[in-house]
Amino acid sequence: MSVTIHFAASRDDWENYAPHLRRALAEAGLDAALSPELGDPAAVDYIVYAPHEGLSDFTPFVRCKAVLSLWAGVERIAPNPTLTQPLVRMVDPGMTESMVEYVVGHVLRHHLGMDAHILGQDGVWRNRVRPPIARERNVAMLGLGVLGSSAARALAALNFPVMGWSRSARTIPGIDCRSGEDGLRAVLARAEIVVLLMPLTAETRDLLNAERLALLPKGAVIINPGRGPLVDDEALLAALEAGRIGHATLDVFRTEPLPPEHPFWAHPRVTVTPHIAADTRAVTATRVIAENIRRAEAGEPMANLVDRGRGY
Repeated sequence: MSVTIHFAASRDDWENYAPHLRRALAEAGLDAALSPELGDPAAVDYIVYAPHEGLSDFTPFVRCKAVLSLWAGVERIAPNPTLTQPLVRMVDPGMTESMVEYVVGHVLRHHLGMDAHILGQDGVWRNRVRPPIARERNVAMLGLGVLGSSAARALAALNFPVMGWSRSARTIPGIDCRSGEDGLRAVLARAEIVVLLMPLTAETRDLLNAERLALLPKGAVIINPGRGPLVDDEALLAALEAGRIGHATLDVFRTEPLPPEHPFWAHPRVTVTPHIAADTRAVTATRVIAENIRRAEAGEPMANLVDRGRGY
């Protein structure tokens, strides 16, 4: 039986994903009619989706069995009141690999104090300050989903003592996992490097506010490749100015692109990277999409369904 799939994303996304998605659907044994053009909404079985200027009303898609997001974050999708179909978030192994590489690279950069040498080549020989070894540097991973747990395990494999925090209790071998407000405060009190890889929900917005930033050891480093609003910008700038936070490496922001006049750009202890830590990879992501459609057609549960109550 053939399935009808509407690809509802940007034209650039279509050109990038279409050949890989057609191949992945065929390899999954699916007879699929795939198109970015919308004919009869009532004839659509699945929607592959990313927010854009097009589709925002899901009401006409009365036969649709699932909306499969191209994005890992669904905070711009899940609140849509017309979206009553099951929503599947993207968990892409290619994205996970690139996120792990970004996190490990920047943790090592700050751990080794590389900026001082890369940016400070002024002819002065300074070798009195040397970094500790990894086992002497506490790292906190806030968020223990697929991305956070993968990055935490990679850091632990390098001998960093990794503390993990999540809203609900988790158990990950080799990671000191905590949960709840008391757990968060305990983790922050010891964290010399903090990595944020949490979904954005009402509960996680401004997670690192002035009160929680004050819990960190003096000179702590923050790395945020998760979601911009996880950090209170004004509180972070104040903590940087006061010298309580040593540096912030930020890949995500409340407004993107980050406006040229934003103080993060010019701050000497802020590194701005333009949302490049991890991106959905068409080759691997399309296999994930095809497998979920195969599951649904076979009557099997789909992977990575979004819990609307939790927002991820």
